[in-house]
Parts: sequence; C-alpha cells; structure tokens
Amino acid sequence: MSAPIRVVLVDDQALFRAGIRMVIDSQPDLEVVGEAGDGEEGVRVVRAARPDVVLMDIRMPVRDGLAATAELLADTSFGDHPPRVVMLTTFDLDEAAARAIQQGASGFLLKDADPEFLLAAIRTVHAGSAVIAASATRDLFAHVMGPATAPVPPAYGELTEREREIFALAARGLSNAEIAQREYLSEATVKTHISRILAKLALRDRVQLVVFAFEHGLA
Repeated sequence: MSAPIRVVLVDDQALFRAGIRMVIDSQPDLEVVGEAGDGEEGVRVVRAARPDVVLMDIRMPVRDGLAATAELLADTSFGDHPPRVVMLTTFDLDEAAARAIQQGASGFLLKDADPEFLLAAIRTVHAGSAVIAASATRDLFAHVMGPATAPVPPAYGELTEREREIFALAARGLSNAEIAQREYLSEATVKTHISRILAKLALRDRVQLVVFAFEHGLA
C-alpha cells in the first residue's frame, strides 16, 4: 500500500480545522500532518512538515492565505515537489482566489463543500490535476478580470491549427468529453492534444490554460 497523502490545514477557525481533520483522518489514504491558525504560522508548518497538499484559508490574521501561498510557491527548497495549495473560501466568485490561482495555487474549494467533494479534491490535486473544473475557473475569471493586457507569447504561435481549436474550446471550460463530441474525436485523442498544448505553453493543468487564455485575451 502506498504512503498516505500528507495534508496541512491552515485556517484561523479551530473548530473548522477540527472538523476537516476528522473527515481527512477517517480515510486510510489521507493523513493530516500539521495545522496552523494564520498564514505566517502556516508557512512554518508547511516547511517543517513537507506535505503533499495544503488547504489554505484566504482570509486570516497576521498574514493572509494569499501572501502565505505566494511565499510557499516561490520557495525553492521544495525542489521539484512543491506542495499543491488549495485555497479555502466562502465565496464562489472570489477575486482573491483568482489571484491565488494566477500565482500557482491548484484551485479553490468552498468551505461548505460536501465532505466527499473535499476528499476527492485532495486526491485529485495530489494526482496532478486541478481541484476545480475549468468551467468554474472560466466563470471566476470572467467575473473578476478586466481586459487582457499581456501580449500573446511566442509559444502560442507554435500550436498547430488543430491545437488552437482544442485550446479555444478548453479555454471556454469544455471538458474532454464535450470537446470530443463537438470535434468528432475520441476522448483519448483530445487528452493527447491537451497534453501537447500544456507542454508547449509550459502550463501545469487545464485551470492554468484558462488563466492563460484570459490573461492574453484568448478566452
């Protein structure tokens, strides 16, 4: 059996942390390895515990989750295996969550999410995928971002015509299955195209693809 997924909780509400810990520790493949009540303490705990996934509240005293996440994602001491950071928020269209995703967070979760969804999200992000659907990311960025100002990087020009078509559909939040149906392709073929697009644009996942599209006026 593989080692449990190691999780750190960073939230200023002790009762909320206790509830989340109980849910996570009830699973044989998950383990809470640290807790913190503010962003500053959270950075220390994460550096000491070296977790796989961090659940980070956005609004906290001393240092908020946005600043703490930026520091952790810029920390080169983690090498090639930095923790995946998932933001916790009470608002589904949270501008701070959008900024965190732009900085490299792996998505966000609403604090009132069902326990089953929370557990699935931890496993999903640990496996290298985004916690939230690309469609939800698109809605978030459409709500909080103004007109794009960043020039389109040369790497975008390296995409083939077919890859640009797939990129545009993915940027609109369509799933692999929806793209496959629309373009008369197999899901496996769409997945291959998406993987090539992400590699060419140096993007981590589909959520970052949506962010890229909005930042460069390609959405």
